[in-house]
Amino acid sequence: MVNAKIPLELKGKLILGSKSPRRSELLKILNIPFEIRTSEADEVSPPGLNDIETVSWVARQKSDALLTTLNSGEILLTADTEVWMDGIRYGKPKDIDDCQKMLSRLSGREHRVITSVWATDGKIWNNCSNLTLVTFENLPSKWIEWYVENYKPFDKAGGYGAQEWIGHIGIKSIEGSYDNVKGLPLRAVLEVLNPWMIS
Repeated sequence: MVNAKIPLELKGKLILGSKSPRRSELLKILNIPFEIRTSEADEVSPPGLNDIETVSWVARQKSDALLTTLNSGEILLTADTEVWMDGIRYGKPKDIDDCQKMLSRLSGREHRVITSVWATDGKIWNNCSNLTLVTFENLPSKWIEWYVENYKPFDKAGGYGAQEWIGHIGIKSIEGSYDNVKGLPLRAVLEVLNPWMIS
């Protein structure tokens, strides 16, 4: 049994500003203790931003919404993940019909999955964005209908989870970070947390 201390320590207490179970699950892999703290943030971005700028803006809004809750010695981590194709933003579907339409549009096509991560202690701010290209097979409508009805992926950008049934049988290729498609690229997390890392 290995008892060696994992070489990832922070100068402060990590706060994850997300209620996503997938982000929490991924962050646990780093073996850095953290507390979950959430609030509602306006995810509307100003016009004129490109896809990466839009995702970064929303992730920063999530930090801003929790900034007043930060205590001395705490480091806040927030993230936003979005699906983009042909310059169109595919957020969380409103209902079954919206979800099925999203997946029908993504079927047989390549799309961009972008996650932007922010970290701050209220004084220092650090940001990193990650892009992954995902290509779907041509998805039969009965696959889409069955998946949406049984998995109800209404909390996921683009209306799907790569780690779920549709991802395993429907994704043709992934170019980039798989963790990014799941919602939290861990290399990006380490990059934004670098100012608080104990070397």
